[in-house]
Order: sequence, then C-alpha cells, then structure tokens
Amino acid sequence: MKHYMLLGFVLAVLIGTGLAQNPTISDVNAFQQALEKDGFTVQRGALGFFDLIKLYDLKVLPNALGNNPSTKYLSYFVPPAPGQKVPEEIAKIAAALGINLDAAAFWNLGPDEAVVFVGRTPPECRYFSFDLQLVERTYGNEARWIWSNLGDTVNNLVINTEGTPNGAAGNPFNQTTVIVATADRGIDQRIRAAALSAGYSDNIFNTLVFPSSMLNMGVENNSDTFLIGLRPAFYKDKQAGDNYLNNTPAIVFRVTPNLTTKLDPYDFPKLRVRGTGTTEFDLMDDLEQLKKAILNTYSNLNATELPTSMTVASDGIQRGINAMGPDSDACYLWTSNLTPYSATPSFPDLSKYYDFQPHPTVALGNDTNEFIIIYGVNHVATGKAAYSSATIYGAYGWNGVGTIHDANFNGTAEEYLPENPNAKYLYVYKIARNCNGDLNCFEVPTGPGAYGIALDQPLMIFWRMYLEKATKTGPSYSEIVYDRAIKFDLKK
Repeated sequence: MKHYMLLGFVLAVLIGTGLAQNPTISDVNAFQQALEKDGFTVQRGALGFFDLIKLYDLKVLPNALGNNPSTKYLSYFVPPAPGQKVPEEIAKIAAALGINLDAAAFWNLGPDEAVVFVGRTPPECRYFSFDLQLVERTYGNEARWIWSNLGDTVNNLVINTEGTPNGAAGNPFNQTTVIVATADRGIDQRIRAAALSAGYSDNIFNTLVFPSSMLNMGVENNSDTFLIGLRPAFYKDKQAGDNYLNNTPAIVFRVTPNLTTKLDPYDFPKLRVRGTGTTEFDLMDDLEQLKKAILNTYSNLNATELPTSMTVASDGIQRGINAMGPDSDACYLWTSNLTPYSATPSFPDLSKYYDFQPHPTVALGNDTNEFIIIYGVNHVATGKAAYSSATIYGAYGWNGVGTIHDANFNGTAEEYLPENPNAKYLYVYKIARNCNGDLNCFEVPTGPGAYGIALDQPLMIFWRMYLEKATKTGPSYSEIVYDRAIKFDLKK
C-alpha cells in the first residue's frame, strides 16, 4: 500500500511541475511497473541543488569544495540499496539541503544495479552535462577522497533526446531523455526494454558507464562511492533556469534486480579525443603587447606576476589523490604553481582536504591602489570553448564568491591595444575590494559568511574553459594559451 501511495506522490510532483503534461513522461508509472514486472526493486531518489556554500556555512562540509558560483550544479540523491541505510554523516547533506528522502549525494552501486534519470534536460543554456564521478575509494585499509571523473560526460552536444534523437543535430534543451547509469550491459538492455514497453521512444536513451574493470562495485563498506552531477551553465533565461533548479522536471530511480543475474560488464567506453590541431599560439605576441600595455598603465604601482598552472589532477584514481572534481569537457587553470600531490582523508574527515595551498598566496586590501588584473585570450572568441570564466575563491575555504565570464570580457582589451586587430580575441579585467567606479571590475565581497572572503584571508583565481564544439569535449591544454594575472599594490 505504501508503495502505491509513494507512486501517487511521484505523479503528483510530476503534474505539479508540468512534467506529466508530456505524454512520454506521463508513462513513468508504466515504466516503473514494467521494471517491477521484470523483477526489479525500484526506489525513487531526487535531484537537488548541491549548495556547497550553504553546506560549508552550516559546517556540514569543512570547505566549499571549489563550488562554481555561476553554475548551480544539481546532484542525484540516490536511495541506499535494499536493506542498507545511508551513513549518518552522508545523510546530513540531504537533510541540510531540505531533501526529505532517505537518499544520499554520495552512494555505492552494485555491479548489477543501475541509477536512471527520466525527465527533461535543462532549459537553453551555454552548456550542460551529466557527469559521473568516483568520490571515495579504499586503498588498503585507508579510505580516501578521490573525486575524479569516470570517462566522458553526456553533454548537450552528444545527448540523445526527443529534440536530438540518436544524437542528431537539433535542440537538446528542455527535452525528454532517459539516462541509464550502470556497469552492466544486460541490466541496461532490460531497463531500456521496460522503458520501450511504457511508451518511451527508442532514440532518447543514453548510458553512463561504470567501468567496473577499474572500480570496486558493490554496497559494502569498502566499495567505491560515486556521485552524478548535472552541470548547467549560463541559462539564456535566468528565471527558467531558477525554475528548473527549484522544481526539476525529472526523477531518479535506483533499480536493483531481485534475483542474482549473470554479469555482462561494459568495457571502458571509447573517449572523445581532445584537440583539433588548431592552437591559440599565434596570439602570444599580441598577449605580450597587452601585458606591456597593462604594466605601463599602472607603472606607478608595484607589479607582481602570479603563476598559472593546471588546477586538477587527471590521474587521481591511479595515484590515489584528490582530483578535485574535474569534468572531461573542461580545462582548469589557477593562480598557483602547485597541483594536487597527496592523499586526502575520507569523508567526513576532510581536515586535510586540500593539504596544499596556492603558492604564492595573495590577499587583497581595501586600498584602491591594490588589485589584481587578469588578462588573456578569450577562448570563446577563438572557438576553443563554449564558455570560459574566471572565478575568485577564498584560498582556505575553497569558496567561490564570484565569476566573470567571456561575455564580460568582450571588448575589454581594445582600450589597451586600440590599433591591434587581434585585441578582439583578448581580454583584461580588474579584481579589487574597491572598484572605485571602474568599469570591467569585480569587487570581492567580505561576506556574509562563505559568500565572501575576509580581508585578512588569501584568495586565488580559477579559470574554466568548457566544451570545444569541434570535438564535443574539453579543449586540449596543449592548444590553449594560459590565462594570466598580475597583482598591483603601492610601491614600498
């Protein structure tokens, strides 16, 4: 009886969001019944805004895990396997975010289980993806936080939806799709058959593969822990984006076979290859001219050039270190010459979550003569990215407090290089505590809480470049010109 009451609640939620108005999605009832008829236990999960700043402020997390303040990521909250319970510390996350289900953002999965997304994709935006991450793994007797992506995403250029059937060109936004995340080919096929019998089209299915050859699948204490995130970026209509975030027209199922099945695991999927052979390096001379112009503009101040390096580790799983949640569709840079290099304790003991800090550390005071200038190539203007951005973080809390993106960069370099036709491919932007009325300047807040960076706290800059259209994945680090930063202050 409780099961049918729950199903009625699900359908009421779908109707309330408008999701059930779509005839395909209204068959969710038949989909669940078909899965159960085929011998599966089906449990409803949820999608929710993974508000890292809120979790940090509430001390549920020891820091903000490098949140992206311009992009409110959603996460799958998945019920535990039948007979299991969500660990108490993990349960605090859902509770703090107001998700009133027995479900977790970090979860295990058996080799014959699946997690299924059924619903609508985000409304029109610059980018979205469904991204599978390995969060935690046991090495010997030590559990470590790894947070590394597992293969490619399902992004807006490759997803199968009603608007892009079988990945054909079309409109991938606000479209019905089904995404099955599983390690097993046979389970995937059975779930698809159940969906087809419920009226879903055969050209809207997608698979996120758990590559079991490199994973510890299972629901035991030492099994790998996973996360699936939905990353929508820069909605065309902000209100439509907020509506999607607050009332997502989709549901998540955990699907578990009632009887032992013969496993047919997927191989590791073939990856999309980064790089086109076309680089940004022809702009290096122009960038040097831009640097000289910036230095000349502020020649009365002391200038300190900050280093730039890759932020994330792409080999986190093999090395057993924190990879910092990378997305295969992106390049990441930061104002440091360090990259991750050591193991990180398991959740919730993340006391040494980032046991390295940016080097050198940089602070900003209130003086109008103290600021950072970021400059570089506008990677969208060169065609290397669908969007690029620079985010200001507190170095201790890894809390992102503001983002400038490529639309803000347009036309900002011409002031410094008025006679240079390539200035349109470059940008300049100021970061300060007090912009003093300057245009093209971001004021770093001091609060409230983790929404700001205190005056006595160091900060750092992260750059992101997402999705090269030609390859449908992230740009190649070897084909982009790294962004740069200079700290200015009064000469002593």
